[in-house]
Amino acid sequence: MSAPTFRFDNTYARDLQGFYAPWKPAAVPSPSLLFFNQELALELGLDSKVLDGPEGAAIFAGNLVPEGAEPLAQAYAGHQFGAFSPQLGDGRALLLGEVIDQRGCRRDIMLKGSGRTPFSRGGDGKAAIGPMLREVLISEAMHALGIPTTRALAVAGTGEPVYRQQPLPGAVLTRVAASHLRVGTFEFFSARGETQRVRQLADYTIARHDPDLLGTGDQYLALLQRVAQRQAALIAQWMNVGFIHGVMNTDNVTISGETIDYGPCAFMEAYEPDAVFSSIDHGGRYAYSNQPLIARWSLARLAETLLPLIAEEDSKSAVSKAVGQATEVIDAFPKWHAAALLKGQREKLGLQGGDDGLDGALVADWLTLLHEHKVDFTLGWRRLADAAGGNETPLRSLFPHPQAADAWLTRWRSRGESEGGQAPEWSERAERMRRVNPAVIPRNHRVEEALSAASEKEDLAPFHRLLTALQHPYDESQDRAEYTEPASAEATACYRTFCGT
Repeated sequence: MSAPTFRFDNTYARDLQGFYAPWKPAAVPSPSLLFFNQELALELGLDSKVLDGPEGAAIFAGNLVPEGAEPLAQAYAGHQFGAFSPQLGDGRALLLGEVIDQRGCRRDIMLKGSGRTPFSRGGDGKAAIGPMLREVLISEAMHALGIPTTRALAVAGTGEPVYRQQPLPGAVLTRVAASHLRVGTFEFFSARGETQRVRQLADYTIARHDPDLLGTGDQYLALLQRVAQRQAALIAQWMNVGFIHGVMNTDNVTISGETIDYGPCAFMEAYEPDAVFSSIDHGGRYAYSNQPLIARWSLARLAETLLPLIAEEDSKSAVSKAVGQATEVIDAFPKWHAAALLKGQREKLGLQGGDDGLDGALVADWLTLLHEHKVDFTLGWRRLADAAGGNETPLRSLFPHPQAADAWLTRWRSRGESEGGQAPEWSERAERMRRVNPAVIPRNHRVEEALSAASEKEDLAPFHRLLTALQHPYDESQDRAEYTEPASAEATACYRTFCGT
């Protein structure tokens, strides 16, 4: 059996020796291909005819290492719920290598659930089918919503059980990312006092993600700013679709600005700023409304690792100056996030640029209405688009009292009319709003139904139907109406998500 050519060009393995442990995926008894992302394979320049079959199943399950791959487990640390763990690393994942996609962008190809590594810390390194298919559903939904994210290329069944609370069918996910560099990667070497390795990592990161900064006098400070700005924009996009990551540890904060790790994540239904779905987040550290604060906190941890590089020399005055410069970046994060958030909210309201204070108050009062009346977050925004088009009935039906939003709707329409001659007609405004306010999100109960059918009954049909709907989030049709309806309040109140380890 000959492996298809992935055209690997493995800079991480080549340029960062000592930053990882070379390792091989564990063989499994009976590989089978459960999911294959044809669109992503085409984007990556892969031969989907070869991969969408037995050879692909063998590769994606870990039984066949493709030619040119250099499997390795990356080293990283991380603050987990605020407590520092000096060594985490890829305990059940292996970076196979990197490919250059059709747009000329470098992309990581990683196996997740491929067995023990030197970083496993006593775990079995395996994964169950449910969490791996969850990552497909949520990451593909995020991609369709236009939110930067890692993506799923394939899921392969292993033909062997994994043991959690009960035996579950095993699976391996193939994940694609702009890179797997994390805040925790920098923390790993910084905590060991290995400043030269931090510098080597920073130089590699700049060359990979921000090559225009190479050779500039303040490239390390500029790197911090770029990462902060990417995270500010990313978290704003999360907030505007009601996404709750659930485990924003520093090892899950990417340098690229992509969303990574879809374990205890969920989408809000009734708008609740303090919503928490993760079973392990007992104190609400990673609640919906806390996500911008936690992102800033994590960026401060990145800044700490970069201080020796920003300072350039080990003198009290140089370090003091570096601290001041890095602090300015961290303190600017709320401003960058607020601007990105309001920009998205204006689009969701069908408005163009205006007075930030007035528009911010309009948004805040809209969200207060949703909160006070327990209105579904996604449907509230979507039905507002119907109201823009002249049909207010669907929106009013979401409120316990049909007139509850009257005063706010009057203000909103007045704000739209104030845009003057260049303003779009309301029908055009409604269409614009429907292009940014999804009708379909990964409703938690629908996700669980699909995963239960796959895990308990070996029935992938619900998974594929839901995936198709999620890949077209702005399309609203009668045959997909079931995917737009929220779960009951009782079901949402007791819903919890888990890490899937």
